[in-house]
Amino acid sequence: MLMPKKVKFRKQQRGRRAGRTKGGEYIAFGDYGLQAVEPGWVTARQIEAARIAISRHIKRGGKLWIRLFPDKPVTKKPLETRMGKGKGNPEEWVAVIRPGRVLYELEGVDLPTAEGAMKLAANKLGIKTRFISRHEPLS
Repeated sequence: MLMPKKVKFRKQQRGRRAGRTKGGEYIAFGDYGLQAVEPGWVTARQIEAARIAISRHIKRGGKLWIRLFPDKPVTKKPLETRMGKGKGNPEEWVAVIRPGRVLYELEGVDLPTAEGAMKLAANKLGIKTRFISRHEPLS
């Protein structure tokens, strides 16, 4: 499971998700990519599920880059606990995604295979995404 090896602080505040991404908005490594269209949190489980979906679809062909990492802890209080008594314990790790961020990149496969793989991956994520290609101008 994806998570940081070590963090400076155990708990973090929720933060804001407004505005476009601060970098990572173009295809840097592969030929095809999956780009976020809306802001949100993507959990470590979703990132891994999408990675598995892509790698199964391309059947050991091509190379995959994961351009996001879950470095934000999300806390949850136990069920049926009264309010107060401090913040809950870290339960999961999320990546904060803003519009424009390239999430995954693929290389070494043909266009229909890449589109199919990214469509499967997009279904696993909790945010709206779009398929982009290095060879087409961004619209």
